[in-house]
Formats: sequence, C-alpha cells, structure tokens
Amino acid sequence: MNKKQIQEKVEDAILDFSIGEDESAERKLRELLDKAPDCYDGWLALTEVQLACGALDEALAAAENALAINPEDIHVHTSLSRIWVEKGDKDQAEHHGAQARILGWKDELKKDPPQS
Repeated sequence: MNKKQIQEKVEDAILDFSIGEDESAERKLRELLDKAPDCYDGWLALTEVQLACGALDEALAAAENALAINPEDIHVHTSLSRIWVEKGDKDQAEHHGAQARILGWKDELKKDPPQS
C-alpha cells in the first residue's frame, strides 16, 4: 500500500466519523493499521474516534502508538492531554498540555520574523 492509498483510507475513515459513522470509521482505521502499523495519521484518527466514543483506554493505547511514531507532534500531545483530563489524571494532562505548548512555541520560532 503506497502513501497515497494510505492517506485516502485515513480520509475516508475521517469522513465516516464526521458524519456520525463511528463504527465504520473505527473498522476502517483498524483495517488500515493492520496493514500499515506505522501510519501516524491512522493512529491519531483512531485516537480521536475512540475518545469521542468514550473508549478512553482504547484512545490512550492508540495515542501512545501515535506518540511512539511521532513524539514531536502537537496534535498527539493535545489528544493525550484531553484523554488524561477525561481519566482524571491532572499531572499527565498537564504534562502533555505543556509538551503541546512547547512544540507550538518551537514552530513559532521556526517561522520567519515579520517584515517591518
């Protein structure tokens, strides 16, 4: 499966999720991840589907897989912070929230300064 096919499958699952077809979205993402277990976007999308469905342990597992693939992405840390808030772990929620802010600041610093 090439990158374009993988991205199309992720987008198809996200479309299902956006129209309320949560089970279909989850099924499609799991099928994709069975074939492409290193697909960051697939794990992140699965995280969001499971979080929206209230499956916190499953969302956490998916987010941890995404984090292992791309620990420098703001989105996964934001998702992890939201999961830990829902699970009632303030320390973990704050840790991942802080990681997301730090990564956001790093992105800002990489941008060209405004021209005067």
